[in-house]
Amino acid sequence: MDNIELEFTKMVREYKQTIYTVCYFFSKNTDEINDLYQEVLINLWRGFEKFRGESSLKTWVWRVSLNSCYNQERKKKRSVQTIPLSVNIDLYKDTDVESKQIQLLYDRISRLDVFDRAIVLLWLENMTYQEIANIVGISLSNVTSRLFRIKEQLKSMSNH
Repeated sequence: MDNIELEFTKMVREYKQTIYTVCYFFSKNTDEINDLYQEVLINLWRGFEKFRGESSLKTWVWRVSLNSCYNQERKKKRSVQTIPLSVNIDLYKDTDVESKQIQLLYDRISRLDVFDRAIVLLWLENMTYQEIANIVGISLSNVTSRLFRIKEQLKSMSNH
């Protein structure tokens, strides 16, 4: 392996959980998550040599991951919708109150538009508002107002 491949492999090892988290946030279907993960890796590889360090590597990986998943989501909406044939029964699923609350929150978040979901994901990952602004490409004040609006929207949603 040459130096670029070694550096890329190191980066993927370091940020694989971040990439997977973003992919999982865009889909709960295992096959789709794997496809998204592959798409993110391809886009990271394509841009790796061009990365100039104008932002942190962490910010760049988040941005490429979110953009890749967002673009796939847009493509999916333009194509014919299919219904996966799988039985989603999880006999070991947590049934405690806290787990149910978390599931309700994620169900509500999944009803937000893609851009707002990305902002919430970054916020849930304890990113600063400035880091969120850098990753999604909006101003700091826009992040603040969007998060306030998103929180209000989540509070007003029903649990259906």
